[in-house]
Amino acid sequence: MRRKRIEEWGKGMTGMLLFICLVLCVLLFKAYLDGKFHSVETLREYVAGFGIMAPLVLTAIQAAQVVLPVLPGFFGCIVGAVMFGWMGGFWCNYIGISLGSLAAFLLARRYGQGLVTHLFPGERYQKWANWAAKSKSYTTILLLGMILPLFPDDYFCYFTGVTNMSTRKFTTIIILGKPWCILAYSLIFSGVITI
Repeated sequence: MRRKRIEEWGKGMTGMLLFICLVLCVLLFKAYLDGKFHSVETLREYVAGFGIMAPLVLTAIQAAQVVLPVLPGFFGCIVGAVMFGWMGGFWCNYIGISLGSLAAFLLARRYGQGLVTHLFPGERYQKWANWAAKSKSYTTILLLGMILPLFPDDYFCYFTGVTNMSTRKFTTIIILGKPWCILAYSLIFSGVITI
């Protein structure tokens, strides 16, 4: 009886989280269509409009930009550093991007190759799928890719979801690899480090 209640509670929570994510995605997509994500300045104004909730909104935007690859994640890194300083910007971006990366991985794990091939061209997908199946260094390359700037992280989060990599291993790669590039962006865009 207790196990059944826990399962029902889990399903209810999953349904509620999916509903919240759907509403968030619709709102962010509307903001995107309204031009709120077309430049650093428009995104900064949009986020600032939420007042005290602005850090949470930026975190949600950064999570969504991984799941919905049409949103510009790089702009969010700049906005976070400018609005909240290097440390506040870092945490908003790191938490958001990490959660979005995990969500993309889990979506691909749940919905499989069909979802990934719809998001990314078949030829490109097939090329990477063949390489990953034969590569003994995929994990290392994924970790390096998470550390390095301008790596197509969003694609690789989805792509890795259809490989046989465990969720634990993927989460570890995100936790260990993601902070370095985001920290560098935060320090540079907040003006702590000048280049």
